[in-house]
Amino acid sequence: PWAEIKALKPRTTGQGGLVYYFVSNSEKGYLLPMRIVGFAKLVRIVEAKTGIDTTDVRPLSQPWMYLILFGCTILLLLVDAWTISNAIAISS
Repeated sequence: PWAEIKALKPRTTGQGGLVYYFVSNSEKGYLLPMRIVGFAKLVRIVEAKTGIDTTDVRPLSQPWMYLILFGCTILLLLVDAWTISNAIAISS
């Protein structure tokens, strides 16, 4: 229940990222899921239900980062296809 959440605490990850944990009244920590669709909506719900200020809470990875990774993947696939087609052409 929302009433059990006392705070939202940031923690750095081993890779240098930042994650957040819900801290309950019994001092237990629960990880805030950060790689979900609708993260901004989740954060607004958390703020509305708990009264905790979430203005500094940002998702672990921004959506544009995934677009860049997708673009790099497509580029690598094209290079692979080109390399394979050239190898086949040279061998025949």
